[in-house]
Amino acid sequence: MNAHSGKTAIVTGASSGIGLATAEALARAGFTVFGTNRRATGTGPGQVTMLACDVTDGGSVDALVSAVLAQTGRVDLLVNNAGIGLQAGAEESSIGQVQALFDVNLFGTMRVTNAVLPAMRRQGGGRIINIGSILGVIPAPYSAHYSASKHAIEGYSESLDHEVRAFGIRVSVIEPAFVRTVFDQNGIEPDLLKTEYDRARAGVAALLRDVMPKADPPEIVAKIVLKATTDKHPRRRYTAGRAARQVSLLRRFAPAEMFDKALRKQFRLPV
Repeated sequence: MNAHSGKTAIVTGASSGIGLATAEALARAGFTVFGTNRRATGTGPGQVTMLACDVTDGGSVDALVSAVLAQTGRVDLLVNNAGIGLQAGAEESSIGQVQALFDVNLFGTMRVTNAVLPAMRRQGGGRIINIGSILGVIPAPYSAHYSASKHAIEGYSESLDHEVRAFGIRVSVIEPAFVRTVFDQNGIEPDLLKTEYDRARAGVAALLRDVMPKADPPEIVAKIVLKATTDKHPRRRYTAGRAARQVSLLRRFAPAEMFDKALRKQFRLPV
């Protein structure tokens, strides 16, 4: 383990997957790391202190940040990783269900960010890393609401980066593609299922069953988070993993019609 850096990090949604891998990587890099989930507390793997926090509850978020500041006096890094998924046709979710999705993926990010910014301004600097998705750049079928939440993260993060740079604070978004985690198993089930989409939805599910065993391990994303944290001149966006880089390049350089056909073919939809 590296020598203690004297820096403090908060990683939301750190009980498994990308959050856990990121928290452990930061601890190895010398950060004092506080990971969060909605219930458990105590010392987690890799000398990560776990604290309870529900990112949909402003009081819970404020209590988290107050507890960290009471112990260390500072917050140098925030990794907004907590999130939930939703795979469904766009009309298969009620507005209430979509609001619940945004309450975690977007408004949760905003709550925790707002809670740490005063401390970062007082200390004259900090980094905020938001875990986005390649679907926040390139929407895919049956991910309309999840993609919308991640598109919102992209816009929010870029605007915020411009606003807080004068205080020595930088904001970056990490854009992974498929990652081997239990994320897809912990998503919301659509509450207005329609039989008209059964066949196409089954095709998307089959695609995920095929690609997930070959997907990037969460440590790949954690490595990119660490790079964004330590880069002297951080970028606003970092793709994470080979698939994310390939898709991003294709979207940028391939003709639009060709890209559209390739995407539909991958998701087993009529071209």
